[in-house]
Amino acid sequence: MRLITLLKSKIHRATVTGASQHYEGSMTIDASLCRLVGLREYEKILVGNVENGERFETYVIYGAAESGVIELNGATALLGRIGDKVTIMNFAQVPENEADAHHPQIVLVDDKNRPKTIKK
Repeated sequence: MRLITLLKSKIHRATVTGASQHYEGSMTIDASLCRLVGLREYEKILVGNVENGERFETYVIYGAAESGVIELNGATALLGRIGDKVTIMNFAQVPENEADAHHPQIVLVDDKNRPKTIKK
């Protein structure tokens, strides 16, 4: 069975609300947003910063639900600033014969990181 990598989920144009360089690492994301798109705590993510073009990999730490928190921690705090827009993505290995039926879970958020548009 051959596997291909497809987009699993995406939080589109989230606003960075905090940055803590001295935290152990990772990215803190509102738990309700994570659950909405199926992101698990400690799951690997790829983040694209729309403001400066930086792209980096890290992992998810759940923040308080309904808080709108999107926080860069550790080294990632050097790759963006509060107020930057970021796209948070992760991917899944899918059997090639199931690829046509695969649909990523995507949420577009407003300026306060509240769900605006949901695609599943």
